[in-house]
Amino acid sequence: MKAATLNKFLSIFLLPVLNILTAFIFTTLLFLVIGIDPWEAAKILVQGAFGYEEGIGYTLYYTTNFIFTGLAVAIAFHAGLFNIGGEGQAYIGGLGVSLIALGLGSFLPPLLLLPLAILAAAAFGAAWAAIPAYLQAYRGSHIVITTIMFNFLAASLMVYLLVNIFSEAGQGMPASRAFPESASLWTWQTFMAKWGVEFAASPLNVSLILALICCAAVWVFLWKTRWGYELRTVGANPEAAIYAGINPKRVIILAMLISGALAGFVSVNELLGVQHRLVLGFNTGYGFAGIAVALMGRNHPLGVMLAALLFGALYQGGAELAFEIPSVTRDVVVVIQGLIILFSGALEFMYRAPLQRWLLSFAREV
Repeated sequence: MKAATLNKFLSIFLLPVLNILTAFIFTTLLFLVIGIDPWEAAKILVQGAFGYEEGIGYTLYYTTNFIFTGLAVAIAFHAGLFNIGGEGQAYIGGLGVSLIALGLGSFLPPLLLLPLAILAAAAFGAAWAAIPAYLQAYRGSHIVITTIMFNFLAASLMVYLLVNIFSEAGQGMPASRAFPESASLWTWQTFMAKWGVEFAASPLNVSLILALICCAAVWVFLWKTRWGYELRTVGANPEAAIYAGINPKRVIILAMLISGALAGFVSVNELLGVQHRLVLGFNTGYGFAGIAVALMGRNHPLGVMLAALLFGALYQGGAELAFEIPSVTRDVVVVIQGLIILFSGALEFMYRAPLQRWLLSFAREV
């Protein structure tokens, strides 16, 4: 077996599995320390995430958001960029959705209104990512610093808009008025009913299909198009890319525009599919969790999809666990997620060197 094939097998399969198993071992130790039966906790978590239709619906609803933000981080990473501004890009994407839904909802039918709102989510998310992209490409500002700063700017801007512009008099919380009925996506229950299949009510909606389409589109873009090749070349070796006639500045702008658009799609799931109004903090947590999803999924759309499903299961199963076992608070669930992020991100290469030696010796014997 060739060394390149072994390294690919190691990076795509063995390392993620070992990292997740290590995180679960430490989670088991944590449960033993706080006096909880790990096996019982695991059963409750899995049952809560996949054991009944409503739980599956919630799991896939969370998964949808993680797919969007995971793909956003992944496509920027392929260009050598670390976009940690998914929170802000998703938030501003919600502003685009709301402007279309509230401004045109009374005039346009759903067949026109919903595609326009989805495009607005992508356009506003991309526009918010374009400024850090320009600063990185043409002013030398580091993308990590600018994107995290823009998260805070987006939060402040949305608070101002919700309190002073969008909120209605007499409301108890900052939120816009309800979107018109024509600006609502089908729930998964309604969608399945069209095919004669019953499904329990949950926040899951047809934006899951949009997330799967995005996975396929990102794969095609990265590995089947000239633009994707240029993007990956810049990420792998900017000097070689320049020598080959590729403009890294243009690639940086392109990568961040696509990344911001993908993050903006979180607002499609949250606002058009669930909330049906612009609300404060609908994006909270998804952008930063998307970083872990991308790292765990090795920045590949299929890996991102599987990692997003794992995090969706942890969100839903963790909520069930906190409900069934009072001593397991949401903080414990956050610790579990943190352990997975730790071993899949910061310590992801802990096993690489010994595994490489073992696999190479195994290959020589074979």
